[in-house]
Amino acid sequence: MFGKKKSLVGLDIGEHSVKAVELTDSGGHLRLTGFGCVALPNKNALKDTVANVLRESGIRCRRVVTAVCGRSVIVRYVNMVSMSDDDLKNALRFEADKYIPFDIDEVVLDCQRLEETAAAEGKDGARGEKEMKVLLVAVKRTLIEEHVNLLAELGLQPVAIDVDSFAIGNAFELKALHSLRVQDDNRVAALIDIGASKTEINIMRGNVSYFSREIYLAGNDFTEAIGNRLSLEAHEAERTKISPDGRENEVDEAVLPILDDLGNEIHLSFDYYENQYDHQVEEIYISGGSSALPGIESAFERIFNRKVQFWDPTENLEVRSDHVDVDALKAAAPQLAVAVGLATRLLD
Repeated sequence: MFGKKKSLVGLDIGEHSVKAVELTDSGGHLRLTGFGCVALPNKNALKDTVANVLRESGIRCRRVVTAVCGRSVIVRYVNMVSMSDDDLKNALRFEADKYIPFDIDEVVLDCQRLEETAAAEGKDGARGEKEMKVLLVAVKRTLIEEHVNLLAELGLQPVAIDVDSFAIGNAFELKALHSLRVQDDNRVAALIDIGASKTEINIMRGNVSYFSREIYLAGNDFTEAIGNRLSLEAHEAERTKISPDGRENEVDEAVLPILDDLGNEIHLSFDYYENQYDHQVEEIYISGGSSALPGIESAFERIFNRKVQFWDPTENLEVRSDHVDVDALKAAAPQLAVAVGLATRLLD
């Protein structure tokens, strides 16, 4: 018997657009078999916009993974006494109460064991209890329900709900598997995804996330700064941000303070990670719709004193060109890290 090909759709609901990527397992390797990106005029149009992106892309698969982000999502990296996975599940609720600023009954909890750490030696020379580093995630239950209800209303089957920054990490892991980059479990890469309203940071060692953070400086702030400096309406400032058309110096001057503030916040995150784990951030990759801002690469390299690279989450995927507009995919690729990462849950 021939096995039926499995597909999964990664659905990224952003501030200004909805992106969908369909991946299909074709004999042990993933093919990109569907793609769509549609502007989201306002939150009231969300249901229609999701329906439109699926219809216009020709995606027929109903199995969907989507993601949550924002202030209703809490991610913490905590130290706990080493214990079995069963004991960890039982201890999770009590441990989370120390770190979660919400009523524990209002959230959905999950966790992942990251690494075991050697037991510290006490003053008397005796070994203490062995510890482990644990990734703790809490999401407001109402936010999860909003996503599940939206998908149900559209006749879609929610397979999983992830977190934006971890989806970006999954996309990067897929890219690393198919690239010439040397696989090294101790190599540290920082993934910086700059969207419309926020910038996501995910610092990975090997294929494991050890730090994530949202910074509320991003594309909208660049647009506002350009509008204020050049006396432009919002839509004109957005267009000028992407295509300065002879006003490059004015745009550079307008966004430089925002870029400096954002870069310094990111650099503080690098410092925190490096102090906590005694591993240096070696590679820096940027993506996201607002990463196309002219001059962003050189500004970050100046602030970080390290090389910064753009990356394309679709570049090592085989694309079914008879189903996908390849030119549109290429143009949208910097925005697709979350959607691609969500669809890679097909490999779970």
